[in-house]
Parts: sequence; C-alpha cells; structure tokens
Amino acid sequence: MIIYDLIIIGAGPAGITAAVYAARKRLNMLVVTGDIGGQAAWSGDIENYTGYQFISGPELAAKFEEHLRQYAITVKEGETAVSLEKDGQVIRVTTDKGSYEGKTAIIASGKRTRQLDVPGEKDFKNKGLTYCATCDGPLFSDKVVAVIGGGNSALDATLQLTKIAKHVYVINIGSDLTGDAIMIGKVKDDGHVTVLNNARVIAITGEKMVNAIKISRQGKEEELKVQGVFVEIGLIPNSDFAKGIEKNQKGEIKVDCHNATNIPAIFAAGDVTDVPEKQIIIAAGEGSKAALSVFRYLSRNRL
Repeated sequence: MIIYDLIIIGAGPAGITAAVYAARKRLNMLVVTGDIGGQAAWSGDIENYTGYQFISGPELAAKFEEHLRQYAITVKEGETAVSLEKDGQVIRVTTDKGSYEGKTAIIASGKRTRQLDVPGEKDFKNKGLTYCATCDGPLFSDKVVAVIGGGNSALDATLQLTKIAKHVYVINIGSDLTGDAIMIGKVKDDGHVTVLNNARVIAITGEKMVNAIKISRQGKEEELKVQGVFVEIGLIPNSDFAKGIEKNQKGEIKVDCHNATNIPAIFAAGDVTDVPEKQIIIAAGEGSKAALSVFRYLSRNRL
C-alpha cells in the first residue's frame, strides 16, 4: 500500500488550498472528498472574496477546482471518510470505498446542513423542500416560498430567491435577523419578502409536493401556503469520523495557530475547526497554513 506524505480529507476552499500549497512543496498527497467546492459551491452572490468584486459561489468553486487540476494531485471524489486513526507513525483514513495511509493528514471536511427535525421534513425532501437555494432556487420561479432561518445563510438564500420567486417568507426563530448588516438591509427593504420573527416551524404539509408549513408564533399556530421550503438553520461539523481528536461543544475540531490538533501529524482547517468566522476566504487561508505546517512537520521529523 502507498504511504502518502499527506492525506487531505475534503475539497472545499480549505482542502483545495491546502492541496495547492502541498503540491507546490512537492508532497506526495491524496485528496479524498465527497464533492469538490464544498459550501462555496452552494453560495449565491459573493462580494467579499478578495480579487473578485462580484462572483457567484459556483463560479468561484469552479475556479478553485481549475487551480487544483493544474497539479498532478490524486483525487478520490465521491468518497466519504468514515474513520481516521493513527497507528504508530502511520495515519489510516478509511472511507466508504477504501482505506488509505499517510504520514500526515489535514481534516478539511467542512460542515453539513442542520435539519429541522419536524413532521413532514423527510417526506417532502426534494419534493418542494430543499437545503440549497443555489442548487434548486430556479425550480421555484414565480412561486411562494419560505426560507427557514435568520443568519447569513438564510439571508443569502432569501436574496437569491427574491430574483426568482413570487414572494419569500423568512421564518426566524429569533427576535431579529442576524448576520451582515448590508444583507439584513437588503432583505428588509425588498417588497417581495415578509420576515416573521419569533416564529418556529412545527410541520411541513402537502400531498405529493409541499403546499404549506405550520408555524408557531407568539403562542399561536398559523399555516402559510407555500410551494417551496428552503432550510437554512445552520451547519454541523463533519467531524464524527475523527475519533480521538479534541473538539468543542459544537463538534468543531480544536486547532492551534499552526492548525495542529491534539494528535501529532494530524492537522485541520476550515469550517470543521473552531476558528471563528466561517468565511470562504478564511477557510482558504487556514488551508494554506495547514499545508505549510505539514511541510514543516515532515521536515523536522524522520518519517
């Protein structure tokens, strides 16, 4: 079996940047990932990534992949990590399709969408209920839809949908929207949006497709007629497979300023870590730091 210098788990902004930096250091590496682009590919309009005054999430993700493909990097796409363990000097990464060994590893597995866990959610998934406005928004042209959430991801989805849907309800469990002030202002100023604060979804209903949601608001239950539901209530770190790695209460992997975890030779970067502020540009920067830390570790240790 090949023992790689480095195995990178994930190919979002952090994983791809780590791979590019490691390639430039001539490290023999493997990238294992479910998809390429990560959360960046699901984002809508991006106006705060340095060098691009405006670019869409899918376009930026395509740029990342194009850069990755410039190097002879082995990428195992469509594989999900199920375990990571260190045995002596060897790190073994097992996916749902294979097992790989390396001298070091960078966990850049990102986060996944949080679910509502209410009646009807599973029944109507992909039948009017979705977790990705960028992917599925165009399917709801001139329809009434609901966005569940009040943070940046919900605001981003809402702003995308105002260009497509007839009307957008924002169902926010908090007393006011949170996130970037500019985005909040755009949402509140849009005549196609109704924001319902202090509201909680209690059920998704319909026949073959979604046709309504039930909400609890100020002690009263209401029904809103909608043809689409976009769940945007936050993300959960993809860190379950990393047993023995120290994490915080949110399940985020704890790292130091060099992206090192509590286990030597295992590093982490991007949204899966406890680094504050989950931004594309921050994830990319953390990926570069992690790769440089790996190179320094390999240079200073006989492996």
